Amino acid sequence: MSNEPIKLSSALDHRKKDSSYRQLPMPKPELIDFSSNDYLGLSRDKILKQKLLDEYSKPKYSLGSTGSRLLTGNSKLTEETEEYLSGLFQSPKSLIFSSGYLANLAFFSTVPQRGDTIVYDELSHACIKDGSRLSLAKKTSFRHNDLEHLEVKLRSLTGNDDVFVAVESIYSMDGDSPDMKALVELCNRYEAKLVVDEAHSTGILGTNGNGMICELDLQNQVYARIMTFGKALGCHGACICGSITLHDYLVNFARPFIYTTAPGAYELLNVTFALDHIQANPNLTERLREKQQLFQKSAPDHGLVPSKSAIQAIIIPGNDRVKSISRELNVEGFDVRPILSPTVQSGFERLRICLHTFNSDEDIRALCKSLKHHFSL
Repeated sequence: MSNEPIKLSSALDHRKKDSSYRQLPMPKPELIDFSSNDYLGLSRDKILKQKLLDEYSKPKYSLGSTGSRLLTGNSKLTEETEEYLSGLFQSPKSLIFSSGYLANLAFFSTVPQRGDTIVYDELSHACIKDGSRLSLAKKTSFRHNDLEHLEVKLRSLTGNDDVFVAVESIYSMDGDSPDMKALVELCNRYEAKLVVDEAHSTGILGTNGNGMICELDLQNQVYARIMTFGKALGCHGACICGSITLHDYLVNFARPFIYTTAPGAYELLNVTFALDHIQANPNLTERLREKQQLFQKSAPDHGLVPSKSAIQAIIIPGNDRVKSISRELNVEGFDVRPILSPTVQSGFERLRICLHTFNSDEDIRALCKSLKHHFSL
């Protein structure tokens, strides 16, 4: 269109010049998947899929929810699913959202009030930062996983209104974790409310996949947890776990909850069936840990970020350079995607390698051999 705002074209041209222009990629099923968040392979599990379809085909389930939950979108199935999640995640209440992004957006834009402060890890996901920007609370960051720097921030806020500390159990770009027990102790000391995004530990850690906080028995010392279904569960959605008061407040005031069409029966059934599948197959998480150990043992030292999770990152500075190596790996049969700035800080562009239960040991060794070859050139 001839009347497009000039600034839009200018911004796109700038992205093209610094090799950060984004385009929507198509799936690459012919390549070995080292890129998706489907860590346990549940999105491709044929037995799980058939069980889900058999249940969903029953006449009692409709195709859509027909509205927001405060109008026509609530259902007995929705509330039963939330009760199931509350029991699994050992929380008084849980509230379902359509995605982890919306759950974080809802919490941080709604719960911290004017006069409160949000203190977030500098590598927190965009949805935590976006929700904080929409909040009337003050906001500040602390250096990644640096509890001494966090304490400096908390000490300066002593005597103020409520302070919310936002972290992730496993960070999506580095695959590392904070010292959660020390973090809980620090927040307790300064009476700060700890909020943990468990997107990449839901389904992986804890009993039957109930996450890092439950695994460490800290669920009663964390104010709120965001449990995401779009990673290891291989489906869609998320929930916020917390107190009855928090649940009721979100229902009354969280705009991303109030004004969004509720999830339908298929999405809800998918969540519970995936979690039941994890419970029935405890070997899945152990198999994933074995893949992680093999990769760490076989991977090149060049730029490798220390990680004990399914997310492995290799720093390759420069958008052009990391895209080039990614393309070469694709030609060799490996689906490994580049992460570019500004998604990550300039100079910390990387290959983000995700490991899965379905990656064979031979495929992992072959990938590592190829990586070593590229870094020897």
